[in-house]
Amino acid sequence: MSEYTAPLRDMQFVLNELGLLDQVSQLPGCEDVSADLADAILAEAGKFAQGVLSPLNVSGDREGARWVDGEVHTAKGWHKAYQQFVEGGWNALSCDPEHGGQGLPRLVSALVEEMWNAANVSFGLCPMLTRGAIEAVELRGSDYLKETYLPKMISGEWTGTMNLTEPQAGSDLASVRSRAEPQGDGTYRVFGQKIFITYGEHDLTDNIVHLVLARVPGAPEGVKGISLFVVPKFMVEVDGSLGARNDVRCVSIEHKLGIHASPTAVLSFGDKGGATGWLVGEENRGLEYMFIMMNAARFSVGIEGIGLSDRAYQRALAYARDRVQGTEVGAGSRDKVAILRHPDVRRMLLSMKSRTEAMRALACLVATAMDTAHSHDNAETRKASQAFVDLMIPVVKGWSTENAIDIASLGVQIHGGMGFIEETGAAQHLRDARITTIYEGTTGIQAADLIGRKIARDKGHAIGLVIEQMRAVAQRLVDDHSLHAIGRTLGQGIVALEQAVGFIVDNYDAHVAKVSVGSVPFLELFGTVAGGWQLAQSALVAQARLKEGTSEQDFYRAKLLTARFYADHILARANGLAHSVIQGGDAALEMDDEQF
Repeated sequence: MSEYTAPLRDMQFVLNELGLLDQVSQLPGCEDVSADLADAILAEAGKFAQGVLSPLNVSGDREGARWVDGEVHTAKGWHKAYQQFVEGGWNALSCDPEHGGQGLPRLVSALVEEMWNAANVSFGLCPMLTRGAIEAVELRGSDYLKETYLPKMISGEWTGTMNLTEPQAGSDLASVRSRAEPQGDGTYRVFGQKIFITYGEHDLTDNIVHLVLARVPGAPEGVKGISLFVVPKFMVEVDGSLGARNDVRCVSIEHKLGIHASPTAVLSFGDKGGATGWLVGEENRGLEYMFIMMNAARFSVGIEGIGLSDRAYQRALAYARDRVQGTEVGAGSRDKVAILRHPDVRRMLLSMKSRTEAMRALACLVATAMDTAHSHDNAETRKASQAFVDLMIPVVKGWSTENAIDIASLGVQIHGGMGFIEETGAAQHLRDARITTIYEGTTGIQAADLIGRKIARDKGHAIGLVIEQMRAVAQRLVDDHSLHAIGRTLGQGIVALEQAVGFIVDNYDAHVAKVSVGSVPFLELFGTVAGGWQLAQSALVAQARLKEGTSEQDFYRAKLLTARFYADHILARANGLAHSVIQGGDAALEMDDEQF
C-alpha cells in the first residue's frame, strides 16, 4: 500500500508561478516570507506528513478511538505523533507572534494543512479545531482569557473545540437549550449537552478548551439570545498550572462511517452543579463570535477536501501504473498493459487531477486574500479583500468537499473490485471524505449563504468584480491561438455564471423558494467556473515557460493538458448547471408532499 507524497512541485507552482507569494510578501509583517523559506517549510511539512502521519492513517482507521468509562483513548501512535507535531512548532505556524505563534501567512499554512489532511485527515482535525478556537479568543476574548489560554493553545500543548449543536437542534442553532447562569464573580455555571464535538475528549494533551454556546437568563429567543463561553476541561490556577477537573464529561463517542481515529464526542456540562465558564465578548452575541470559528473551520474543511482528493488521486494513479490487465485499445498488440493505458482510466485520473489542481489554486487565492484583508496598510484594500473572502468561503468549503467525495469514489472505481476491499486503502478515502460536506454546515447551508447573504443582498456586486477578473483572463487565452479552446470554453462558462447571477438577483426577494432550489447547482457552477479561471491562468504560465525554453518540459506540458481536459470535461458542464439554476425550481416546488 503506497504512502502519501506531498505534491511539492505543484504547490510551488501555485505559490511562485501564479504570483500569490509575491503578493503576500509585500504585506506588512510578511516581508521575510521568501520563496526559499516557503519551500523549506513545505518540504519539512511533507516529510512529517509522509513519515509520521501517513503511516498511522490506516492503522488509526482500523483501531479507531475508544471510549472507556468517560475517558477517550486515541489509536496507537497518535500520542507520540501529536507530541512530535507540537515539538516541531506546526500548531503555531500562522498564529499571532504576540502569544507564541510564528506569524506565517495563511497562504503558506493552507498548503501545510493540505498535507496533514491528505496524509491523515483524522489527525488533522484536531489542530484544525484548535485553530478556530484560537481565532475566536484572539478576536473577542478578554485579556484574562488571552493570557490564560492562548499561549498553550497556540503551542498545541492544549487543544480547543467548538460546541455548537445539541440533540434536538441539528443545524438549527436557534434551538440551542444549554444555559449559563452568572455567578457574580465574572464566571458562569454552564449546563447542557452537546453532540458531534470533534476531539471533545482525548488523551493527547493535559487540557481541552471548549468554546460553548449557551443562553443566559432572560436572553432573547432564537439566535439573538446565544452567548459564547470558554469552558476548560481542567481549571487553570493563577500560576498557570492545572487545578481541579471542571464539571464537563464525555458520555460517549460516535460510531461513524469514516474518520474513525478522530473521536467525535457527546459532552455533558453541569451534571455535578455546573461547569465553570467565562464569557467571550458580550452576552447574546455568541453566534456572531462563533462564526469567527465557523468561517475559519469552513475554509479548513475545504482544505480537507483538497487533501483527500489529492491522496485518492495518488493512490489511484499508483494502482493504475501497477495493475496489468487487458490490451491497449487501438494499439494492435495483444500484450497486456497497465490499466493506465486504458482510455476511461485516463479520463477518470485526469478528472481527479484537474479538479484537485483547480481547487488548490482557488483555495490559495482565497488564502492570499485572507492575508491581504488582515495585513494590508490600505483600509479599502482590506475591505475589498475581506469581501472576496466572504464570497468565496462557501465555494471553497462546499465545492471542494463535494468534489472530494466524487474524486474519492473515482479512486475506488479505478481500483475496480479491489477498491471495494478495505486492504487497498481506496475505500477509506471515500468514507473519510463523506463527512466533509456535512459538518461546519452542509452544502445546502453553504449554498443558501452564498445566494442569499453573498449575492442577493449586495445585488451581485462582489461576484461581479470576480467575473470581471475572470473575463480578462479568458480574453487573454482567446487571443492566443494555442490556448483559444480553453479561453472559449471559459468564456462560455462565465456567460452561464453571469446569467445565473442575474436570475438570483432579479428573483431572490420575490421568489426565494424557487431560487433556493438551484442554490447547490449554483454553488457548483461558481466553483466550476472559478476553478476553470485558475487553471486558465496556469495554462498561460505554462505556455510562457514552454516558449521560453525550460528543462521542465513534461511538467509544464502536463499543466497545459490538465487545463485543457478541465475545460473540455468539467467546465463544459457550466451551461447545464446554469439551466438547472434558472429553470429547475418549478417541478421541485409544485410536487405535492404525498407525491414524493
